[in-house]
Amino acid sequence: MPENAHIASRGLFESLGGLASTVVAIVHTRLELLSTDLEADQQHILSLLVLALGALFLLGVGVVLASILLVVAFWDSHRLLVLASLCGFFLLAGLGTAAVALHKARNKPRPFAASLSELYKDRQQLITRS
Repeated sequence: MPENAHIASRGLFESLGGLASTVVAIVHTRLELLSTDLEADQQHILSLLVLALGALFLLGVGVVLASILLVVAFWDSHRLLVLASLCGFFLLAGLGTAAVALHKARNKPRPFAASLSELYKDRQQLITRS
């Protein structure tokens, strides 16, 4: 009989070891997903920052050129056409960059979506096993 108790206790310890190993593997996978989500979010924010700075620069150049255009408007011949073209280009480029930045900001994926999805699946599997 003591031999059976020893075998049962060893089986219990192996089972607990397997459970602990599974829990550690699940936590490891979830932390990797969280890390990936944080990295993607960081890249998204960086791209938004670059686009916003580009839009501000181009709009600033457009405003300066528009001011010069108003001053030069009362001068002679073709200077007006060149300044109007440059002004229009920079203003349109700035507005286009701002539109892209707004589009990216509005269509940003939900933070930690992959991690939350995997945790939901884990929870559903645990509920069905119970």
